[in-house]
Amino acid sequence: MTTRIDVAAHAENQLGEGVIWSPADRRVLWTDIFGKRLWSHDPATGLSQGVDVPSRLACFAPLGGTTMLAGFAEGLERFDWATGDRRSIASVESDLPTTRVNDGKLDRQGRLVFGTMDEAPGGAKPIAGVWTYDGRSPPRALFGGVRISNSIAFSPDGRTMYFADTPTRAILAFDYDAAESRASNRRVFATTEFGYPDGSTVDADGCLWNAEWDGARVVRYSPDGRVDRVIALPCARATCCAFGGPTLSTLYVTSARSGLGAAALAAQPLAGALFAIDVGVAGLADAVFAGLATAPAG
Repeated sequence: MTTRIDVAAHAENQLGEGVIWSPADRRVLWTDIFGKRLWSHDPATGLSQGVDVPSRLACFAPLGGTTMLAGFAEGLERFDWATGDRRSIASVESDLPTTRVNDGKLDRQGRLVFGTMDEAPGGAKPIAGVWTYDGRSPPRALFGGVRISNSIAFSPDGRTMYFADTPTRAILAFDYDAAESRASNRRVFATTEFGYPDGSTVDADGCLWNAEWDGARVVRYSPDGRVDRVIALPCARATCCAFGGPTLSTLYVTSARSGLGAAALAAQPLAGALFAIDVGVAGLADAVFAGLATAPAG
């Protein structure tokens, strides 16, 4: 069986990431981190557009209207993309000059759980971490020892948290205390052979979908970690995925052009596009952010 892969947006993103479905806007939203642009796609009209943002936006959560909780490289802000108004919430790892905010996802209670990554010129070192933020207290560290945080996602009941330190090629699972936002019982959920685990999402059946950087594919894992399905993509650098559309029945996948030479880009003209795939299963609605993003800086 051949799976149809549509190009939702020829965005030519340098580093497309952080894709979500916004039911209030009825649009797919995502960021081009290196391009410093926030993108949206309306599946009803097929129209896509990008707006410039003032810094590298890695992850975000809508707060209503044009305001979002923004995970910029330097830290968390309340950001209005229409007016450009920025209100700092908290810097993150300001004592570590080579790290920045990276992947993030709302847990089932509406907290932002996000990770950082090391961008040291000599290669990422395990100095980054994973944080939780509820909008009422300063961000709190969940764990450290991370090179490049990715693949943050939560099981339908919110009791399992998924995470990947991308260079290790391993997707981890943790027991997640939903009441206290704490992760424990770290274990290997799955390992990747062809690429590196990047962004993930969980469907209504409790299966994890993972985009593989340099793997040119999206992989569905059953709740016990077995490979259930593989969808090949027309570009190597798949970066993140999320279910969207009115019935959450379309899998949207972001991709990247960053780091690809002229020959690779010629062979992969769709690198940096947003893809739309009917995978025959539905996703889960994201929680609404728990707080109002007005907590004091930590």
